[in-house]
Amino acid sequence: MTGLSALWLPILLSSVIVFVVSSAIHMASPWHKSDYPKVPNEDRVRDALRALAIPPGDYMIPRPSSREELRSPEFAAKVKQGPVMMMTVMPNGPMAMGRSLILWFLYAVVVGCFAGYVAGRALPAGAESFRVFRFVGVTTFVGYSVALWQMSIWYRRAWTTTLKATVDAVIYALLTAGTFVWLWPH
Repeated sequence: MTGLSALWLPILLSSVIVFVVSSAIHMASPWHKSDYPKVPNEDRVRDALRALAIPPGDYMIPRPSSREELRSPEFAAKVKQGPVMMMTVMPNGPMAMGRSLILWFLYAVVVGCFAGYVAGRALPAGAESFRVFRFVGVTTFVGYSVALWQMSIWYRRAWTTTLKATVDAVIYALLTAGTFVWLWPH
């Protein structure tokens, strides 16, 4: 068994590496450019929604207020008529990235902590590189990807978007696992 305190360096360094690589993937490459296509008639949609002053949050349209309404012919007609959507409304104004980047880095640290915890409980100091790579890689992959799959299963997010995020997770897992192998205590 290896204590989590002995793994602080690979946790932090792998978080920095994932942060830098993910920034390059999202900002410098066209890989995610097609994830969210432009809505048809964007200006008309924006004008219509702006007039409603919908507060920031997640919404479902149409949204039944009860199970009974969900089963009603009136609700079925609304669904048939459309549009049927789930949407996230964000606050108006510039899209400040600072908060999101800080939270993303902290998320990478948390994923690294879980990977370190799992590997540390299973492996001693001086463990074989392959075993460290396997435990850290699988745990990190799960931390970065598996929860995203339910967005395509339940909320109809495009599977191509989810699959691209899963490929990203493989990259992050490989980098994290490699960092842990490199800095695993001896």
